[in-house]
Amino acid sequence: MRADRLVAMLLLMQSRGRVTAAELAAELEVSVATARRDLEALSAAGVPVYPQPGRHGGWSLLGGARTDLSGLSQSEAQALFLLVGPAAAASGQARAALRKLVRALPQTFRAEAEAAAGATLVDSARWGEPERHRPEIVDRLQEAVVRRRKVRLTYKSGGGQGSVRIVDPWGLVDKDDVWYLIAGTEKGRRTFRVERIVTAEPMDEAADRPAGFDLDKVWEQIVGEMEERRSRTWATIMIRADFVRILRTHFGRHCHVEAQLADGRARVRLGAPTALDIARQLAGWGALAEVVEPPPVREELARIGGELVTAYR
Repeated sequence: MRADRLVAMLLLMQSRGRVTAAELAAELEVSVATARRDLEALSAAGVPVYPQPGRHGGWSLLGGARTDLSGLSQSEAQALFLLVGPAAAASGQARAALRKLVRALPQTFRAEAEAAAGATLVDSARWGEPERHRPEIVDRLQEAVVRRRKVRLTYKSGGGQGSVRIVDPWGLVDKDDVWYLIAGTEKGRRTFRVERIVTAEPMDEAADRPAGFDLDKVWEQIVGEMEERRSRTWATIMIRADFVRILRTHFGRHCHVEAQLADGRARVRLGAPTALDIARQLAGWGALAEVVEPPPVREELARIGGELVTAYR
C-alpha cells in the first residue's frame, strides 16, 4: 500500500540522510519511476523532501539525518498525515506504521498529526450499495508481487469457465474498488479481475518481471484499450440539455455534447460496445431521448418496446 511506502521512505531518509530513487526502489521493491513519483508526492504535500543533482546527489529530508522527525514543521507534519491517513485506514500494518511515525514527531506536533490522520474518510461504496470490503486474496497477491514469486491461479472467465494458470505477478490496481492483477503469462501480458480468481497459490519459483516495468504507464495503456473496446458503437440522440449530466453518469467519457439547440435540447453522441448496450441504457428514458442514428440502436429499442408491450399490456 502506498501509505506504507511513504512512511518507510521518510524513515529511511531520516536514518540515512540522503538516498537515491534507485536505492529506495531496491529497498521497497518497487520501480525507480514509482519511487520517484512517491518522493514527488511527498514534496507536493508539503513534506520538505528535496533532490540534489550530481554524482553524489540524491533525495534528502530538510534538516539532515535524524533519529526523529523534528525536521518537519507543524504544517508539514499535518500535510503528511492528511496524505497518508485515509489510505492507512484500510490496513492494520499501515495504521501501525503511522502510530510509530506519530511517536517520532516532536511532542507539540503529535495531537494535530493524529487529528489530521483521522480527518478524512474514504467511503468507496456508492449510495444504495452495500459496504465494500477488500478481497482477502489481494494480500496474498500483493505479497507475491513484492517477493517476486510466481502464482498458480484458478481463474473463472466471464463465461464461468474455470482454468488453472501459472503467472508472473507484476502489480495490482484498485479501480473504483474493483481489483485487477496485471501479470505476465506464456501468452504475454494479461489482466485478471481479482473477483474471478478462485484460488491464488504463491510458488517458490522466482517470477519474471520486465526491466523498467512501470505499473502506472502499463495501466494507462490497459485503460485506453478497454475504453476503446467499450465504445465500438456510437449513437446520436436528442435530449433535453439538463438531462445530459444524468446521461454522463451512465456513459462516462463516452458521452459527448455535439450541439446545444435553441429549443433547449442537446445533440449528444453516446458510445458503448454494442447497439444493444446503448438501447438498454436508453429504454428507460422513453420518449425523452430520441435516437437519430444508427438504425440498429433504433431497432433494438423497438424490439425492447415490443417485448414490454407484450408482457404488460
